Amino acid sequence: MAAVAGRDSSFIEAEELAIRVESDADATIISLYGELDLASAKAFETAVRHAEGADTNSILLDLSGLDFIDSSGLAILVRAAIRSRQDSNRLALLRGRDQVQRLLEVTGLAEELPFID
Repeated sequence: MAAVAGRDSSFIEAEELAIRVESDADATIISLYGELDLASAKAFETAVRHAEGADTNSILLDLSGLDFIDSSGLAILVRAAIRSRQDSNRLALLRGRDQVQRLLEVTGLAEELPFID
């Protein structure tokens, strides 16, 4: 994803996960690539918490580049959704690849998380 004028962009690598964060006054987009597991969960949690603390209208978590997610990654998504509901419902998610989406469906989280696609 190319950087857009007026938008801040950063790229974080944590174990087998790459995280791209793009933000401006309107939105923060956190795109995930690779494997979100216990080894990379802290970096993702930090990115989400930073976005929540920013003065932005919406936070979009793009899961479309994820190859794998484990229970630690699922827990971060659930906690972020709960915080969003208690705050201003700024959080939205884009669906992951088939294997990621299948896990979300099996766990019942596909219906609970705020997917927009």
